[in-house]
Amino acid sequence: QVIAPAEPDPAASPEGARTELDEEMENDICKVWDMSMDEDVALFLQEFNAPDIFMGVFAKSKCPRLTEICVGILGNMACFQDICMSISKDENLGQVLLQRLCDSDSPTLLETSRLLLTCLSQPEVANVWVERIRENPSVYDCVCFIMSSSTNVDLLVKVGEVVDKLFDLDEELMLNWIKNGTCQSVGPSVDDSPEELPDFKIVPCILEAAKQVRSDNPEGLDVYMHILQLLTTVDEGIQAIVQAPDGGKETWSLLYDLVCQELCQPDDPPIIVQEQKTVLASILSVLSAMFASQTEQEYTRMRKSKLCFFLLIRILQYMEGCGKRAVDNSKESKEEETGRTEINEEDFHLKILKDICCELLSNMLQELTKENTLEGLHQGHLNEQTCSCAFQNLLPLYFASVESFLEVLREADQTLADNLEKRFPSLKVHT
Repeated sequence: QVIAPAEPDPAASPEGARTELDEEMENDICKVWDMSMDEDVALFLQEFNAPDIFMGVFAKSKCPRLTEICVGILGNMACFQDICMSISKDENLGQVLLQRLCDSDSPTLLETSRLLLTCLSQPEVANVWVERIRENPSVYDCVCFIMSSSTNVDLLVKVGEVVDKLFDLDEELMLNWIKNGTCQSVGPSVDDSPEELPDFKIVPCILEAAKQVRSDNPEGLDVYMHILQLLTTVDEGIQAIVQAPDGGKETWSLLYDLVCQELCQPDDPPIIVQEQKTVLASILSVLSAMFASQTEQEYTRMRKSKLCFFLLIRILQYMEGCGKRAVDNSKESKEEETGRTEINEEDFHLKILKDICCELLSNMLQELTKENTLEGLHQGHLNEQTCSCAFQNLLPLYFASVESFLEVLREADQTLADNLEKRFPSLKVHT
């Protein structure tokens, strides 16, 4: 009745102009929004054909607040499996909800993203939404537009979670989005008239969103770093990163700045590795992929020494200090009745982080020159303690890298090289 009154108000806003809810109506419908978190209320709303009513609202409403609340109620209802399946199977409603991603109202976009994430998180209907999104090119453009231009941190985090979930669920969709950016689609517009969006590329949009959330929302930063990590699981994703117009320099600079200036700092307690393990693993995984594919790039050559010794060895040392059991994955772990070793989720993530650290460290050690090594010795980052920590974690799997580094170290500091050979007899046998 609010959006389509029986007798139009002569004093109403001009056609196409936005309207506002009166206070009483807003209070009433917000009560329904709150109550829709209860399953019995959600079921009643479904029986009352609320989704169909909301479709009428989306089609005719010029009131952003009303649209936001209606999407929010649907989001609450979708938390319950049967209702979620009903909403998801409604093709018309599904298309209308995806169109909400092209809305210009941030609160509506936030509720739409929350609804999509809820549906994508339910295995019974996730594929329905993945297929629907894959067949709707405007979703890509609208998501990229939000990531590249929004300053609303809550919205950016939720949209990031949607993208992360999509890429995790469907590699084909991720590949399509990596290759996308060549077609123009209809995007957000205040007056509902078509508006062409820029030619978006996925990597710059992810980086822009990560810059916005990095200071205000650590969980959001974790999400966007994981999206980048997912991109590196396919060759096309790595190429999208390193073949950007700047050759990947912006990506490298952002990640390098995060790990060297914000994460796992020297004055942090070792336990910080526990808190930052997932974001560190994502960042280092991307850096490792970039380093392996772009070793000739100037930005990797200039900074690898500092990154190698400042961060990677520090992480390995912190791991040993805060939880050797978790890293070594042995002594204090409980035995299941079947005799298998039980590894909890925290231990598993730390093991992943250690493996990524060691892989990147081994690659960098092979590239170190005498000048890099002398610099590390002079600055105090390279000493017997740090080298021993590195060797302890790299041997025997990365023996060739350690041996290569030892050759260079012998030219820079013969005494240190001799001491390390004594501590690690396996090296002396092969030299």
